[in-house]
Amino acid sequence: MRHQRQISTAVLRDATHWDAAVTKLGHEHLRRHGLRHTGLTWMADAGVPVHVLRKIAGHGSLTTTQRYRHPDRQSITDAGTALSAHLKARRSPNGPQLRAV
Repeated sequence: MRHQRQISTAVLRDATHWDAAVTKLGHEHLRRHGLRHTGLTWMADAGVPVHVLRKIAGHGSLTTTQRYRHPDRQSITDAGTALSAHLKARRSPNGPQLRAV
């Protein structure tokens, strides 16, 4: 059985000269972990299933992976548009009527 070894955050930061690179770019506030959230969100937006994202991220739980996903404004706007269309269709004289639940 092969064991995977993890590279520590400090080793990765030093090996990539992260601090110098982001300072040179004028983005000292940028953190690699933030890029991890961004990457997982972009993959989710591209249609990668959450169980695959969990495996990519190395999370033990789907709940953890779901916390990494951050919808963009367009996704939120699209969700509102879809809801409005759904409610409008249900209120139309020929369509199903809204009912309390």
